[in-house]
Amino acid sequence: MAEENPPPLKHYLTCNVCTEIFKDPVSLGCHHSFCSSCLQDFWAQAENKNCPVCKRKSSKDLGVNFSMKELAESYAGRQRSDPSDEAQVVCPKPSKRSASFDEALVVCPKPSKRSAPSDEAQVVCTEPSQRSDPSDEAQVVCTEHLKDIKWFCKEEQRAVCHVCEFPHHQGHTLVPLEEQVQELKQQLRPDLTALQARRSRHQELEETYEAMVPHLKKQRVKTERRIRAEFEQLHRFLREEEEARVEALGEEEEQKRKRILLERKTLQEQIRSLSEGLSAVEADLQKDGLSFLSASTRSRTSARALLSGSDPQLLPGALLDEAKHLGNLAHRVWEEMGQRTTFSPVTLDPNTAARWLSLSDDLTSVRRMDVTQKVPNNPERFSQYAEVLGSEGFSSGEHCWEVEVGDHPLWIIGVAKESVDRRGERPASPDNGIWCLFYTSGKYTQGTGQTLTLKRTPERIRVQLDYDGGKVSFYDPEDMTLIYTHQHTFTDNIFPHFSVGAAGEARTKALRVCGVSSHTKSCK
Repeated sequence: MAEENPPPLKHYLTCNVCTEIFKDPVSLGCHHSFCSSCLQDFWAQAENKNCPVCKRKSSKDLGVNFSMKELAESYAGRQRSDPSDEAQVVCPKPSKRSASFDEALVVCPKPSKRSAPSDEAQVVCTEPSQRSDPSDEAQVVCTEHLKDIKWFCKEEQRAVCHVCEFPHHQGHTLVPLEEQVQELKQQLRPDLTALQARRSRHQELEETYEAMVPHLKKQRVKTERRIRAEFEQLHRFLREEEEARVEALGEEEEQKRKRILLERKTLQEQIRSLSEGLSAVEADLQKDGLSFLSASTRSRTSARALLSGSDPQLLPGALLDEAKHLGNLAHRVWEEMGQRTTFSPVTLDPNTAARWLSLSDDLTSVRRMDVTQKVPNNPERFSQYAEVLGSEGFSSGEHCWEVEVGDHPLWIIGVAKESVDRRGERPASPDNGIWCLFYTSGKYTQGTGQTLTLKRTPERIRVQLDYDGGKVSFYDPEDMTLIYTHQHTFTDNIFPHFSVGAAGEARTKALRVCGVSSHTKSCK
């Protein structure tokens, strides 16, 4: 085996950071050398002092390697005076390897016999530089015979000269170079197609993310507006409730103040009468003899009259009833607030709604639109059918809600598993993870095509899910007549499911989720 040629001198004088001939070279403890400025810039960017090649941490102070600097400057000066020295690069004959075809096109002939070791530096490597023209692949030539290379060795996976290298490929499979090129291109084309398809998918996702940014802002503005409106209603209620209770407090204070003033006025009149009687008695007691005898009877009669009434008493309940106004105030206000607000057992999830569905601001009703909304094609959204899910799923227990359908001509209501297909074409059926009641053209079906007969056309439908019992039932809530029951063993999270068609001339334009009617049995 021929001895492998050593790397050229330039290899030892090249900075591994900028790949140029050294300028002010410095050497690390690991014996790797770099331009001083290149190393400092690399360390500043990496925020450490590790060797760019071997990652070994450097701890010593750096100084310019003047010997290497002189050698680099000498080599650079020689290159400037004789640029042809760049060709003095030793390239050994490639050995067998499973390299890429681009690497295999590099053909380095065996060096001719030399008499002096220095002659080895004159072997020219025929490795082609980077080209922009693909036709240059066919211009690789053997430097010894100056012949176009037209053959390719399958075993060694490289191009070979038919003049000097054929004897070395006895028993090998040699094919025309162009044939190998075409074969490799054919092998590469499926990868190209796959890459193009993957890029398209990435671009679609990127476009979806791009659309999400303005949609996020739109969602935030709309939701914030609704939050503020809801709280404004609560604030208005609280302000009105506050004013009403403060007014009631003021009325009680005024009533009791007037009562106290009236009692006080009565007492003042009684005090004046008592004072006058007292003064008369005191004056009679100052008299003597016959004068006192004639006045005594009158004084006693007057005094006895004044003393005949009962002693005055303080009125009970004269003070404000603070407990009535403050006791459990927050709870009583909360209860009254609850009587004025409505509760929906199901709210709709706008992120699952198909593009042609519109939800109400309180997320309790859905209707079909004539135009398509511009919303992101996020994974949760239904893209084939006019469907939407509830915002919360169930994994146990009993749950029920009612849907006001009115005279709407086309709707599907029920439940669906969380993993239901939201992209492909599939009917709303138990086989596809949707347990529903279907109404169209005046007919009711249960998802598999079986027609159901009802005594009346209800304007509300009650949906009752018994997850643990594996049942989904539909009732007419007017008299709790059972319409149909699906039986299934649930394993996924189950979500309320709604689908609605065009309302046409119907009075009812949207399906609306309602609480359970008060005259029907509630869920557990």
